[in-house]
Amino acid sequence: MNNPIQHLNKIFDSRIRLGIMSAVMVNDAVNFNDLKELLQITDGNLASHLKTLEENTYIQVQKGFIGRKTNTTYAVTQQGQIAFKAHLAALEAMIKNMH
Repeated sequence: MNNPIQHLNKIFDSRIRLGIMSAVMVNDAVNFNDLKELLQITDGNLASHLKTLEENTYIQVQKGFIGRKTNTTYAVTQQGQIAFKAHLAALEAMIKNMH
């Protein structure tokens, strides 16, 4: 990896998407309200970032109900795991090469 910065994934440039991916990487699934609370952002802002991750097939959406209330959960896909781990590896390499 000669120039690690070239291996950074633009999708993960956003701190919100970085937060979402971090949450779904360590949990089987995370619901919308938990993500919103964790990241301290508005519904619209979160929905926009989730849509970007979903369109890139990094997360999958599961819509369901708890009683009569809708419950939307998000989980990382295999492609998302691979992409996020590669992004983290590139960050690590970049940090190590800064001395």
